[in-house]
Amino acid sequence: MYGGPRIKHLDDVPTEEMLRFRFEDGHTASIWEKWIELSPDYVAFWNKWDPGAMTPQHGHHGNHINFIVQGEIRSKDGVCGVGTHIMLEYGDMFGPWVAGPEGCELYGFIAGEGSPFPGDPAVFAAFLAEHGAEQVPLPMPTRLPPWSAMKNAKSQVTGWTVD
Repeated sequence: MYGGPRIKHLDDVPTEEMLRFRFEDGHTASIWEKWIELSPDYVAFWNKWDPGAMTPQHGHHGNHINFIVQGEIRSKDGVCGVGTHIMLEYGDMFGPWVAGPEGCELYGFIAGEGSPFPGDPAVFAAFLAEHGAEQVPLPMPTRLPPWSAMKNAKSQVTGWTVD
């Protein structure tokens, strides 16, 4: 218990580049994330996806919601646009997803420490080929909390490298 509400403005939270993709024409697209709250019990976050940014098939350790506030993401299951609420139970897999032509902004919440686990890498390899893209490795974010299993997350989910 913290003794009252913790109030943060999104502008006061640092941004981390989570995933980056390079396309055949040379342009890139990234997913940017702000961890609004990090706790051993939950993660609250905001994502901004550049147009065409993607995420591989994966899941998270904890029940997980996403709420689309701007733009859209697309998958084999359809288009999730503004106002769409996506609920994933602990262990559910989702993706791959791609941002629509205007990109996407979403709010997410994971009950639990939130680390990702990978889906089938062949599914994402085919998705990347279909979109004429390759994933660009990125350095691991520096703000990860000490309890987070994300520090050991597999690179096929995050694309992070450990230097």
